Amino acid sequence: MVIESIPSPSQCESELLRRVLAGERRLFHELVRPYERAVFTTAYGILRDYADAEEVAQDTILKALMRLDQLTAPEKFKAWLLRIAVNEARLKWRNKHAHLFEPLDKAQSSSREPFTPRDFADWRELPSDIAERKELRDQIARALDALPDIYRETFILRDVEQLSAADTAAALEITVAAVKVRLHRARLMMREQLASVLRRGWLDRVLSFKGKRPW
Repeated sequence: MVIESIPSPSQCESELLRRVLAGERRLFHELVRPYERAVFTTAYGILRDYADAEEVAQDTILKALMRLDQLTAPEKFKAWLLRIAVNEARLKWRNKHAHLFEPLDKAQSSSREPFTPRDFADWRELPSDIAERKELRDQIARALDALPDIYRETFILRDVEQLSAADTAAALEITVAAVKVRLHRARLMMREQLASVLRRGWLDRVLSFKGKRPW
């Protein structure tokens, strides 16, 4: 008996990409459907506004369809899509907040300042059911809101959307080393924000929200 192998998700995605590029554009929605939440989450993480994030998500999907022939690495489709989302969200933010811009050298200098949390939580253990409590989700949302933009972007792409450090660096147009530094500081800031609420093991529970909208 010959048993046919079941195509992997990546194989299915590659086939969808091939067919869309060959002219079957009606299949594009099937291609992007698994990433619609990720696109919105990324946009919202930058803009902090639901209406703006929804608009950016729509623009991202449209631009991805128009530029699909520019995708050089089909296996990096998600990272490529989220990079478009980051660029569209940043453009939206700049257009709405141009009057708040600081000189680039000042912004860069402040972003290099080290961060040392004032309060530490023991993050070894936590009752398994607490991650599902609404209060935890609310606290995570507030902690994310409190992160400076450069750290929130990195945290969302790495720890929520699970992009690799290299893909995150490409999406944010920074170095892998900068991604690692920003992610470390973002985690410290998140831990400080949540230390007064959770006494034990919060990080594992926070990271259990990967691929989901924590708000």
